[in-house]
Amino acid sequence: MPAVKRVLVVDDEPKIVQLARDYLEHAGFSVQVAYDGRAALSVFRSSRPDLVVLDLGLPEIDGLDVTRAVRGESAVPIVMLTGRSEESDKLVGLELGADDYLVKPFAFSELLARVRSVLRRGPKQAGETVKIGDLEIEPRRRRVSRGDKKIDLTAKEYALLDYLVRNAGEVLSRTLIAEHVWDMNFDSDTNVVDVAMRRLRAKVDDPFDVKLIRTIRGVGYLLEEPAA
Repeated sequence: MPAVKRVLVVDDEPKIVQLARDYLEHAGFSVQVAYDGRAALSVFRSSRPDLVVLDLGLPEIDGLDVTRAVRGESAVPIVMLTGRSEESDKLVGLELGADDYLVKPFAFSELLARVRSVLRRGPKQAGETVKIGDLEIEPRRRRVSRGDKKIDLTAKEYALLDYLVRNAGEVLSRTLIAEHVWDMNFDSDTNVVDVAMRRLRAKVDDPFDVKLIRTIRGVGYLLEEPAA
């Protein structure tokens, strides 16, 4: 039999924690809980769960700092819970490496669907060095450079660039990008893809004469080999 997946649920609202715990345990998950950021890190480090459901608005240590700490130690999937007024924090959380998010209030059936979806994602296989023009990605070292200039990217910036490079020459819609990079259903009211793309371009394209990433108006984005 496959091992039972362990989920850590972190929220300072006891009702949400209890309902999430009941729902996930009924679906066959083993669930641990914490009600503040400090306790969350303690439980995470002692139990090493398979996935973390993490509220951003936490006492003691906030959700963003918890995300930073977890990402410094592990690639464990993180599903964020955010309030509608926390749009900027949500974007920062995704940039720090969270895998998906839910906006409160949410249906617990949707939380279960997101948890299952994120857990289905297998680890990306490291491959050989990929080159597009003078852009070079070394997956085994997660190293990105253009010419002799090393480019430092966040976890999500790297995942976004990797997806563009693997599909070089193909126009990618915002929906496809959201589904493959964040593994989430695209919400037309969110600009998470556009914000992430602007940040990526500021590092990968803006400092260089030759631009590799193009916006295809009304459709999405394209990374292509520069013309000779």
